[in-house]
Amino acid sequence: MTHLSTCQCHQASLSMLSVSSRMVRVVFLHPDLGIGGAERLVVDAAVALRSRGCSVQIWTAHHDPTHCFSETLDPDLNVVCVGDWLPTSVFGYLHALFHYLFMLTLTFTLVFFSLLLQVSVCIPVLRLSRQRKKVLFYCHFPDQLLTQRGSALKKLYRAPIDRLEELTTGMADTVLVNSCFTAGVFRETFRTLDGVQTDVLYPSLNTHSFDRPPEEQLEQGLGGLIPEGVSCLFLSLNRYERKKSLGLALEGLSSLKTCLAPGDQAGLHLVVAGGYDGRVAENVQHYAELKELAARLGVEDSVTFLRSPSDSQKVALLRGSAGVLYTPSREHFGIVPVEAMYCCCPVIAVRSGGPLESVGDGETGFLCEPTAEAFSLAMEKLFRDPQLRRDMGQAGRRRVQEKFSLEAFSDQLHGYILRLTQ
Repeated sequence: MTHLSTCQCHQASLSMLSVSSRMVRVVFLHPDLGIGGAERLVVDAAVALRSRGCSVQIWTAHHDPTHCFSETLDPDLNVVCVGDWLPTSVFGYLHALFHYLFMLTLTFTLVFFSLLLQVSVCIPVLRLSRQRKKVLFYCHFPDQLLTQRGSALKKLYRAPIDRLEELTTGMADTVLVNSCFTAGVFRETFRTLDGVQTDVLYPSLNTHSFDRPPEEQLEQGLGGLIPEGVSCLFLSLNRYERKKSLGLALEGLSSLKTCLAPGDQAGLHLVVAGGYDGRVAENVQHYAELKELAARLGVEDSVTFLRSPSDSQKVALLRGSAGVLYTPSREHFGIVPVEAMYCCCPVIAVRSGGPLESVGDGETGFLCEPTAEAFSLAMEKLFRDPQLRRDMGQAGRRRVQEKFSLEAFSDQLHGYILRLTQ
């Protein structure tokens, strides 16, 4: 039997694939299987490989059935939750250190039982284990770029962790990245790995939850959520984190309202929806900050805040919106624009990062500078022209089917895995 491993940075997964003539056994290890882009990618990869006949498990330290993607509740996917009692920090500090120690502990345990695990720091353990494993590393984004270095102490603390990430990432047999943008960041960040080839594998969209009849989605998803009399709905869909720049959506709405007649303003509404975890201080704080900002801008009556929407609510919002406002800058990929386009909803996104590759500017939406004025102008075009919304929506649907289908993702990922076993 040949052993092969895949892994992903930025809180994604490292999995060991035991390949035999009959079946590939895949185990993904992910620290917190909540709601987010990295988690969505792990789940989609698991579903994709299962569709190719693999036996798939996801191991995680935390899985809340009320705060997760619906696919993880499928008994056929087999999610195993262990170690939820372990600490993740000390008084809110040392998150990275505890994350690495936790993953290394699980690595030794899982290797002993011929299973697998996560993040690049685990790769040396896999390479030195009883049976040599080949490693495929999927880089969602370098972990070291996801933290601030505001003090000398923090820089000193992160230095060995950052160096370890670079050294261990270079030990992988194959490295994949989720976009051309991330490939460039990978080169800039890991300067000693200039000889490592990185192939782009775009994340896919598992369309199962999006393909229910629109009438059923709207009936189950939006009941009582949107005020009566709304004629034009915009949607911001992202986790409640400051780096997502959600305030830009509120500022764009405020700027647009100043351009509209009072009668038109009454029919305009924005829903700010996204992943929210009460255990995460930033989620709690930023939710309150955004509500305060809406009040200062005088748009609180035109905004609905929704925390951790259900799948049916999310799809109903996407289907019923004139446009999605995607506000993060330098986003490594971003699955939300792809979800919106599949639901025939135009996208207004910042002109940087992943949306440069996913959104067709002027075709499936608009790419803008990260200013209230730029977002307001794009919103006004969609507000005033229903036919433009329909045309962009249809173009977006076609773009997703051509470039980001689960079938294409499954074929490519499975191909990389089989190539490593030869």
